[in-house]
Amino acid sequence: MNPKILIIGACGQIGSELTYKLRALYGDKNVIASDISYSNIDIVNSGVFEIVDAQDYAAVKICVEKHRINTVYLMAAMLSATGEKYPMKAWDLNMNSLFHVLNLAKAKFIKKVFWPSSIAVFGSTTPKENTPQFTVMEPSTVYGITKQVGERWCEYYHNKYGVDVRSLRYPGIISWKTLPGGGTTDYAVEIYHKAITDKKYECFLSENTALPMMFMDDAIKATVDIMSANEKDVKIRSSYNLSGISFTPKELAQSIKQQMPEFSITYKPDYRQEIADSWPKSIDDAYARNDWKWKHDFSLEQITKEMLTHLGEKYKKA
Repeated sequence: MNPKILIIGACGQIGSELTYKLRALYGDKNVIASDISYSNIDIVNSGVFEIVDAQDYAAVKICVEKHRINTVYLMAAMLSATGEKYPMKAWDLNMNSLFHVLNLAKAKFIKKVFWPSSIAVFGSTTPKENTPQFTVMEPSTVYGITKQVGERWCEYYHNKYGVDVRSLRYPGIISWKTLPGGGTTDYAVEIYHKAITDKKYECFLSENTALPMMFMDDAIKATVDIMSANEKDVKIRSSYNLSGISFTPKELAQSIKQQMPEFSITYKPDYRQEIADSWPKSIDDAYARNDWKWKHDFSLEQITKEMLTHLGEKYKKA
């Protein structure tokens, strides 16, 4: 099947970089980017772009039919920290958009769906170290609740209606190309920006808060890998655990200081600390590694080198 792809939420942190990658793989004409506004001019100008409200079933369906879409990546979502401020908006966006895409697949308008889940599905009762694929899931945030419920619906639509839906539980994502979008792991991006601009950073998490993280290139690679895997090899239809590396703010600061000795960090935990405390410290993603041969590439040292190099160049040009 030659993919004709629609990315919903293409202007976001992951959606934007996924758009570039998929266009490089399948051609600009075969990858339609969409979002609710023209918030990312680079994405808007880089190929075919449509204004689509992910909560409007008719709008999504019209776009799918207009471009003869067979594969949808649903990247639109309200993330953890922002979702706590607007719980009902987060619920409506995260759940309605998923139902619209699953129902279009059920009705055979599209053949394949990617929907991202998150480590936010886990809660304080989940084992913190090497969190298993199958374990207790009692999320404490609206974002986590929507992702847990979404996983159940994905598996249901696959088992009941044969929908080819695939999903990954993303850890925190680190990227120099796009700004973070209101998540609890955002400090791991902000810290590099502040290292370049201010040589110091005040962290909203405590120094020993270990969280699973991943460089954006690895997250995009995993997304492309699971979507290009043979259908029979995708054995989990709720969502796969996905792991790169785990580190604390203190360890991240030390990796920056190795390349920028003048950098300093202070800590002032806020409401996001409670969210982070409910999440795993590390993830066991053996199923992804066995089923479709997932393997991450970037270490913390490599991530820091990439971030400081590219952000340094970016700020020099600004």
